[in-house]
Amino acid sequence: MLSEAQREAYRRDGFLVVEGFADPAACDRLVARGYALIDGFDTSTVSVFTTDEQTRTTDDYFLGSGDTIRFFFEAEALDRDGRLQVPKRQAINKIGHALHDLDPDYAAFSRDPRLKAISSEIGLDDARLLQSMVILKPPGIGGEVGAHQDATFLYTDPITVHGFWFALEDATLENGCMWALPGGHRLGLKRRFRRSGGGVTFDEIDREPLPMPPEGYVPLEAPKGTLVLLHGLLPHWSAANRSLKSRVAYSLHVIDGSARYPDDNWLRRGPHMPLRGF
Repeated sequence: MLSEAQREAYRRDGFLVVEGFADPAACDRLVARGYALIDGFDTSTVSVFTTDEQTRTTDDYFLGSGDTIRFFFEAEALDRDGRLQVPKRQAINKIGHALHDLDPDYAAFSRDPRLKAISSEIGLDDARLLQSMVILKPPGIGGEVGAHQDATFLYTDPITVHGFWFALEDATLENGCMWALPGGHRLGLKRRFRRSGGGVTFDEIDREPLPMPPEGYVPLEAPKGTLVLLHGLLPHWSAANRSLKSRVAYSLHVIDGSARYPDDNWLRRGPHMPLRGF
């Protein structure tokens, strides 16, 4: 699936932008399906997702989402009393985290044979689909996603996580596209997010923090249908969406089944839903 030049670029930069990977009509179907799921969501359950205060805002609803489909609000969608300030479709930050196993539309998209081929080409001998998310970043209130490494949250020993990020709508500088630090995956893992007691904590692995955006980062503008491949150690972030345009994306994370997946990882799946490959 990938040319030698593309494989070399991925090894060098830690990311690869592949335009035209997904058919625009398929992207439209997934966007429509995401909104249909939101329409059926009971908003009496309120869980806010933010990368800036993850240890404070993490709750049982979030920790129990590894083998189901749950909905997480934008911080600015709610007033001080937890009431919606915007229409429901514009209030959701993301949907996660087992769409690839539980929703037929997302499952079919996630198990595209081309993704299996790419996984093999980047070194995943026993690829397992671990996590999936619809990321809404709604107009006006779509929150910033701070600089992070996916391996912080989806840790294996050795580190094997890779991300497949799909632009279901155009992702531009205007509506909060992703930014990445070329070669930043060679900096090593900085910290790890894990369960501790009844809550969660961050373990500091390297006291040298990630470089702060935007210094050194490059924007990854992505037309609808683009696949962005992300190494699990690559520092990346995205700005808030203050525009009038939505920026819906789908993200799928894959690990190697031969790697150890620690029991204290935040994302857990019950015995009824073991990890599967493509």
